[in-house]
Amino acid sequence: MAFTKELHPAFSQNGYMFRRKVFRIFGGFFQIYDESGNQIMHSEQASFRIREDFTVYASDTNQPLLRIKTPQMLDLGSTYYVTDMLTMEPVGALRRKFFKSMFKDEWTILDANDQEIGKLTEKSILVALLSRFIDLVPQTYSVQSAGEFPIATIKQHFNPFILKYTMTMLEPSPAIDRRLLIAAGILMAAIERRQQ
Repeated sequence: MAFTKELHPAFSQNGYMFRRKVFRIFGGFFQIYDESGNQIMHSEQASFRIREDFTVYASDTNQPLLRIKTPQMLDLGSTYYVTDMLTMEPVGALRRKFFKSMFKDEWTILDANDQEIGKLTEKSILVALLSRFIDLVPQTYSVQSAGEFPIATIKQHFNPFILKYTMTMLEPSPAIDRRLLIAAGILMAAIERRQQ
């Protein structure tokens, strides 16, 4: 079922671009742009934490929108819980399937009750294997609902210097909460490229 609660306007786009900022000494910084190329959100990864911790802000007001955090100390097979910072209510979670992701990235998407509602996987096993050995091979991901219905695609740009991903929603009212999709885009940029 599509999520109907009114969200912050930053979550209303049908396309997003995620860019990891270079020359960041401590922690990670991720810029999120709309379809017109305007920065509408940014995410900061907390420095010197033994557990992954990201906060997503509205770029125009610097208002915290989401928090993405894992209780585990390692990200090998961690679950990343997403919280709405405006209401302080849980949104859901993304759980990385570590052993499967050694060959082809796969994540399970959970709702606020820890029920599986979708998955995120690399589209091509061949490209997935090549990307483990050749860092410049761009990856493409598919987001599907629990019923295998396509929700969105996430494509990495070929760029040896700046890490960029583009997310395209395949329907105007996706069956997975848009906040979880934004969290997925940030985690792709932050987590998946460490495995090479």
